[in-house]
Amino acid sequence: MRILVTGAAGQLGTTITDDFAGRADLLPVTRATLDLADGAAVEAFIARERPDVVVNCAAFNDVDGAEDRAIEAIRVNALAVRALARGAAAAGARLVHYGTDFVFDGLADRPSGEEDEPAPQSVYACSKLMGDWFAADCPSHYVLRVESLFGGSQRRSSIDRIVDAIRKGQPARVFVDRTVTPSYVRDVAAATWRLLETGGAPGIYHCVNTGVTTWFELAKEIGRLLGVEPDLVPVKVADVQMRARRPQYAALANDKLARAGVPMPTWQDALSRYLASS
Repeated sequence: MRILVTGAAGQLGTTITDDFAGRADLLPVTRATLDLADGAAVEAFIARERPDVVVNCAAFNDVDGAEDRAIEAIRVNALAVRALARGAAAAGARLVHYGTDFVFDGLADRPSGEEDEPAPQSVYACSKLMGDWFAADCPSHYVLRVESLFGGSQRRSSIDRIVDAIRKGQPARVFVDRTVTPSYVRDVAAATWRLLETGGAPGIYHCVNTGVTTWFELAKEIGRLLGVEPDLVPVKVADVQMRARRPQYAALANDKLARAGVPMPTWQDALSRYLASS
């Protein structure tokens, strides 16, 4: 299987590349290799390389910055996906694209499912929802929505920062009223491979670890696993000034992925494996 991986230098891209190595013929590309904002170049590149699968790990992830850089966010998170989808379709390839929980407004009182109506509340969220839609330009597509990614060699997430603070004995500011379902990058990579291997039905899947938690409870679990009493500073969402609105109840339901034969480990199990390896 020949697999083109875009955004190969990022947190998810490096993990996908490492995980798939030895099992597929990989073609990792970065923004220095291919400008995803150049639709014609993207489609020409795919036509020349003829991959069996295109895995898009590239994204504009500066949530607050997108409020001022809307065009750039839309080019990377939406228009680039359209070009990749059209190129993949023309080459007879499958497309994997990663979405986000931010497409929902966070006003629910239960984990959101794939069938729930999106209600994006920021420029970033709108650009990512457009990417979900454009991915369908490739008939054989998977949109895997992830949330609060953590782990991998490019450690740059909120969870990574909380872990670092607790290990150093420093105070960690954590939300007590923001609910999440985190995604361990290695579990996301494994789920992606499993879907490609089994040929699951195309469409949108929520690719998050199983179980719902708050940032505060997650941080307490990190301390328990490390055998230390963490210095946690409780914070409420209303107390933090942010340019872009984030969903407060951001949990996603992953039942559809489990029904496709890809059950996700619990977030506690993922956290334990992550801490043991980092």
